[in-house]
Formats: sequence, structure tokens, C-alpha cells
Amino acid sequence: MASVVISLKARSYQKPVIDFFRNGGKHAYEVWHRRAGKDRVATFIESELAMKRVGLYWHCLPEYKHARRVIWDNITKDGQKLLDLNFPAAMVKRRHEQDMKIELVNGSIWQLVGSDNFDALVGANPVHVTYSEFALTHPKSRDFVRPILAENDGSELLITTPRGYNHAHKLWQQVRNDPRWHTSIVTVDDSRLLSDDVLNAEKREMPDELFRQEYFCDWSAANVGSVFGKYMEAAEKEGRIVSALRPDPMADLVVSSDIGYRDKAAFWWWRPCVGGFELVDYDEASGLDAEEWCDRLKTKSPASMLLLPHDARAKSFLSRHSTVEIFLANARSHFGEIRVNPVRKKTDSINAGRKVLRSCRFDESTTSVGIEALRFYHYKYLDDQKIFSAEPEHDWSSHAADAFMEGAAILQDYVKPAKKPDPYAQVTAPLTNTFKLDDLWDTCGPTAGGSRRV
Repeated sequence: MASVVISLKARSYQKPVIDFFRNGGKHAYEVWHRRAGKDRVATFIESELAMKRVGLYWHCLPEYKHARRVIWDNITKDGQKLLDLNFPAAMVKRRHEQDMKIELVNGSIWQLVGSDNFDALVGANPVHVTYSEFALTHPKSRDFVRPILAENDGSELLITTPRGYNHAHKLWQQVRNDPRWHTSIVTVDDSRLLSDDVLNAEKREMPDELFRQEYFCDWSAANVGSVFGKYMEAAEKEGRIVSALRPDPMADLVVSSDIGYRDKAAFWWWRPCVGGFELVDYDEASGLDAEEWCDRLKTKSPASMLLLPHDARAKSFLSRHSTVEIFLANARSHFGEIRVNPVRKKTDSINAGRKVLRSCRFDESTTSVGIEALRFYHYKYLDDQKIFSAEPEHDWSSHAADAFMEGAAILQDYVKPAKKPDPYAQVTAPLTNTFKLDDLWDTCGPTAGGSRRV
């Protein structure tokens, strides 16, 4: 096979990680500022690895729908397509436009994937994965792939700009001094890529926290634009996120949900108690239909009530029946009552979530992904207008947040005041002794503008 030259004028801070993988390194975590060339370097490394070892190579973005714009159709400032630079014609056998996949002449395959659809890739066998903007990816995505890479003696590259004290920061703390890992933090002071005039203009037009996060890799600029960030931070500081809540088999549970087909569905298990609520379990998945969710939920704790989102009345899941009809037919005995929430404004749902979060405790052992989602759920920053949008960003965190708000909107008026100094003391009596579920219907039913009994 004729030799193939892949050119990259690597900057000084980029060379060490390139050399690390050339010398057989397996794990790298690079925290670089905005516009530092993260994806340019990552795809260069991937192309070199793919020509040395035949295998499947994934470049993972937070969401698959962004892959075409961010990578596949990306044009560099020099007017060249990013992938043409790192995968020149001499090394390409075939390009698959629809799947955003490249077959190389030696048999390797390079492919764009999204952290939001990893469970749809079950059975694949990658030998390398790059997580682009790891701080924005679904926290479970790396856990899904890690055993596969370990079995294949594969490698991984994490590239990101910080997004507060989330899963990316936790992993950084774990590996930054691990000799098996190559790690680096590169700020604009280190790279010297941007002039003072450019930085000053950005600083004038961006919130200070966002500026420090994007250009100075400041982890402490947490929850920029976050919807629930300060409430989750308060929960942590006040000891309301605990390693495990003690079980109470006598307590009734309420389950709230957000459901969609070929999209993520999410469920929270609420345990009402004196002074508020305990979130004792969380579950989510993609691509399951209503019958499959019924079977899956039956393996969980039974509940006195299941709250479905307002669109559960629509015919969905490619079925002749609505979601609520399917749940009534297959899971009524497991939930007791099944109700459909009313339509409400997003701002009302957010206000309900903020109100209830002040009186919630979380079992971290069973709700860790949901907790991360509530921390991360945020308003989208509009670069062109230099403002945050009025609506939250729709990403991996949205479904968990929406499911939480579905419960909060109905339960917000049923926080009982504590009678003891400990505002989160457990109630041993059943939920019906705290408040009657029929009260929800009386005060939130059709005539009251609330949820409807099915």
C-alpha cells in the first residue's frame, strides 16, 4: 500500500497528546479553551490510529443531530473541509453521507456517533472513542463503552471545555495525576491564539462566568445559565444528596414521567415525607415502546400513582392506542392510579421545580444520572445575540428535568411542614396518612385546572 501523508501544523500544546498516542498511550483527557482546535487534533489522531490498527473508530458528540454541522460539514478557517484534511482521498475507500461514516482503504471504519443514542449502538466493537465536549455528553456514555475498549485493548480521548462541577470535573479529579493518563489544561494565556482585542470584545459581550469558563477553563464557573443549578448546589451543601436513603416499605410512592418514542423516556420515584419529598429512584432509556416500559417498570417498586405528561393521550409508539391506554391496560395494578397531567407553560413547570427542590432529598446511589441532569439542565446561550434563550436547551438532560417537573407541578402544594427540628425526618405512616391521593383530584382535576383522572 502506498504511503499516505496526513498533514497538521500542530501547535506546541497539541504535540504532547499526539506523541502520547503515537507511543501507544491509551487514555488522554485534554481540557482546552474555546477555539483551541480540539476536534482538529482529535480527528488527526484518529486517522493515524486507524491506519495503524484496523478497527472501528468513533468520534462522539454530545448529540448525534449536531454531528453533521460540527464535524462532517465543518470547514476550517483556511477554507478546507476538516475531514478532507485528516482523511485525504488516498486513504478513503468509501464515504457514507447518510451515516456520516468513512471506510478506509485498510479496512478501518471511522464514524460519527452521539452520546444521546449509545444504546442504539449495542453490539458495536470500537477500538477507539473520542468524546468531543465531554462535559456536555451524557454521563452514562463512557460507562457504556469503557468495558468494550478494555476488552479490545482500545484507547480513548476526552476533549472538552469545562461546564461546572459535573461528571467531567469528577473524572478530571480522578485522572489528572494518574500516570496512565495524558492530561492537560490549556487556557488562552497558554495558547496565545487570541489577541487582547478579541478577548476584550468577548469579555464585554459575554457573562463573566461564561467568559472564564470558555477561555480560562474555569471549573468553578459552575452552572452558567443553569435552570436548577443553585438549588442542586444548595441540596448538596445542606446534606440532602446522600449515599443511600433508608428504605420504608410502608410508604406510598408517586412516579412522575416524561415519555417519547425513539427519544428518551424518564421516570422519578417520589416518597412524600414530613417537610418535603425523597427521590428514591430514577430510570431512563431510549427506543422502548409503551409495552416495553410497562414490563420494565414492573421490576421497580410499586407506586400509588403514576403521573404521565399531557401528550400521553396522543396516539404514539407507532400504536393504534395512546400511551395512557397502553399503561392502563398493562400496568394499572402496579400503579394503582394513572393520571395525565394538564398542559402548562414551561415557566410554570420550572417555577414548580424550583419550589419543590428546596424540600427534596436524593438517594445518590439510585438517582445519580437524574441528579446530574438536574444540575446540567440549562438555558441555551445564543452566541449571535450574546444572551441566554428564554427556553431551556433540549439535550440529554431535558427528559430527566421534564419528568421531575411533571411531579413537582402536581406535588408542590403537598409539602407538609416538619414538626421536629429535622425537616426531613422520615414518616413511618403510609402516604395516605400524610395526604389522600384523592385530594390531588379534588384540587387539580378538570374543574380545578389540574390533572385528570383516567
